[in-house]
Amino acid sequence: MIITPWGPAWMFWQRFLPNSEGDTMLIGRLTGRTCLLLIMAVVGLTGCAAPAAPDASEKSAIDYVDPFIGTAGKGKTFPGATVPHGMVQLSPDNGRTGWDWIAGYFYPDTVLAGFSHKHLSGTGAGDLYDISFFPFTGEPVYRPLEGGPDTGTLSSTFSHENEAASPGYYQVFLDDYAVNVELTAAKRVGIQRYTPEHSRTLQVQLDLSYSRNWDDTKAVYLEQVDAQTVRGYRLSEGWAPDQRVYFYTRFSQPISTTHINKRAVTNNFKHKGKPLTAQFSFSARDDNAPLIVSTAISSVSMQGAENNWHSTRHAMDFDRTHQQARQRWQTELARVDIEASPDNLTQFYTAMYHASLAPRLFSDADGRYKGPDGEIHQSETPRYDFFSLWDTFRALHPWKTLIDTRRSADMMASLLGHYREAGRLPVWNFEGNETDMMMGYHAVPVLVDAYLKGIGDIDGDFLLSAAIQSANQDAFGLSSYRELGYVPFEERKWNVSLTLEYAFDDYAIGKLAAELDKPALARHFFDRAQSYHQHFDETTGFMRARNHTGAFRGDFDPNAYHPEDYCEANAWQYSFFVPHDVDGMIEMMGGRAVTSRKLDAMFATDQSVATMPEWISGNIGQYVHGNEPSHHVPYLYQFTGEPHKTQQRVREIMASLYTTRPDGLAGNEDAGQMSAWYLFSALGFYPVNPVGGDYVLGSPEVEAATLHLENGRDFHVRVRNQSPQNHYVKRVTLNNKPLPGFILTHRQIMAGGTLTFEMGETP
Repeated sequence: MIITPWGPAWMFWQRFLPNSEGDTMLIGRLTGRTCLLLIMAVVGLTGCAAPAAPDASEKSAIDYVDPFIGTAGKGKTFPGATVPHGMVQLSPDNGRTGWDWIAGYFYPDTVLAGFSHKHLSGTGAGDLYDISFFPFTGEPVYRPLEGGPDTGTLSSTFSHENEAASPGYYQVFLDDYAVNVELTAAKRVGIQRYTPEHSRTLQVQLDLSYSRNWDDTKAVYLEQVDAQTVRGYRLSEGWAPDQRVYFYTRFSQPISTTHINKRAVTNNFKHKGKPLTAQFSFSARDDNAPLIVSTAISSVSMQGAENNWHSTRHAMDFDRTHQQARQRWQTELARVDIEASPDNLTQFYTAMYHASLAPRLFSDADGRYKGPDGEIHQSETPRYDFFSLWDTFRALHPWKTLIDTRRSADMMASLLGHYREAGRLPVWNFEGNETDMMMGYHAVPVLVDAYLKGIGDIDGDFLLSAAIQSANQDAFGLSSYRELGYVPFEERKWNVSLTLEYAFDDYAIGKLAAELDKPALARHFFDRAQSYHQHFDETTGFMRARNHTGAFRGDFDPNAYHPEDYCEANAWQYSFFVPHDVDGMIEMMGGRAVTSRKLDAMFATDQSVATMPEWISGNIGQYVHGNEPSHHVPYLYQFTGEPHKTQQRVREIMASLYTTRPDGLAGNEDAGQMSAWYLFSALGFYPVNPVGGDYVLGSPEVEAATLHLENGRDFHVRVRNQSPQNHYVKRVTLNNKPLPGFILTHRQIMAGGTLTFEMGETP
């Protein structure tokens, strides 16, 4: 097929030759999977021309990011346009319901049904897809798609050969209508550019009733403001009960006619109630100029969305907004420079990209936002939302404390703001709601870790009171946990996991109390942090569920999946979850030799995939990398005196469970946690105890790296004799002095300096 998606020749030169910053926009994945052929009919060209990707010597970090990684397989990421931690995630949707379409888009699909402004990155919950637009020409094609209406869903086929994505940009050609679609984004605004191949009347559908998976539309409203502008809202529930998305959309051309639910309406219409599908027509232009669709969103009001639009510079200028988005990503990714193989460069910078998608900006340009109490609040600092804390307390937030301290401070203020408004710290907040998804009170270790590292202006006593409030609730099995030292299985599912994660959170409270010179309170919570002992069964060597009288649950099979006792895991994965007291765990298990053999058995014991749900994936024996409870486990060999086993396993995981393919993530991305594990591990260290300020050494995959710290210092990682075969660490020095033991501290990193690994082929 020959396509001419951009019309005039000057548009080609403007968009696809190097810009003033020396960047070349990618027209396809850097791996060479796609190549968009351009025919410049205006100047009479008869051949195909495709801009070459930059030479390796000319590439910057952004050129190695591949947003398609994770869009197939288990990753559940989206490929669309956004800026770092932006409010808008403007991305394509396939129009289907199902596990594979959690993020709206699944790479193996061949149909697109809309471009909506809010998406989730790699979670297990299908929600959002708010404010969905779709362009078409001629007769619309309605297909029966899973989860869609019985009358079919407006959609088009497409090919990955005519699709491209890079940070802040997405492009696809809709085969059924010969329309090229481009997406870019600012913080609170998404901009779409629709270019029909032929001079035809272009129509744009706005489907405010679009909902798939968990999402359920409750109320919608649409009104015309002027000849080129509409606004409205979509209220929905799903993962969160009270989701409010207000929007303000301006078109670059006047609307010719409008149909709502296929009935013509007059200008300046106002329409309320679902279903609500509007189709706007735009007159054909002789110059075949593209149509720009610019949309701002808000959690506050339609006026808030309009204010966000007007506060966004160049809200109607696609190219300038795209360049600003690229610059934001250039700045974000420039926090770390690395030298590595081409594959590892792609893996690392794509991981940095994914680790910068959540939490997300939630406050409007004027500082207002919807709070968890349902009221509108105002903040002097940016308010962030969507803290996937059960996942991200482990590595994502520690990563941010290293390379993104200013934004981390705003995120900590957001967590404490949630406490002021809701009366408790969030478990997993989403769209200005508390979802109580997953378990634990993991806002506590995230906040305590930041406080101990001196990040943000946190009142320690206020934080302590908030943490104690979380720990002393009666819900979620906490009353029994305080009374018995564990959560009994008659009371709640996930009981073993609850006890173990509560114990870790209590350790964080103890650390905070000790820092505030409250020894009695510190001892109380340190004692509670030892509750992990309650579930250990010496006869089997596993953490097991107990009833109110203390008896273990019968019919125990550590290889089986028991969601009644373990959260998204089995006994193998949770029996090692004592990150705050690894030495104590080793002693409990019978010493270093016994624990080492247990770890060996974990990696060697076959797992029957048939017994596990789809979201438990990325297996090496019973080790499951695709889910978070096991992420620290490869580093435990350091504590048993066998660093070579940590080194071997860490490199095996990076080599086999992270790739540059669309299915290159072994499990859900989980809002950045999967990527944060890779970022730390590729640099050669990992926060086994994510509230301790210590990092356990592993085996770096990079050849060299420089972390540009926000305190003005640089921390360098240098790796000698690096290769896939040389994954054993022979020697480690810090500033040319031997580093004793296997711990690197946060303070050592923030002081700047050089960490040097010398690698070899044998232990």
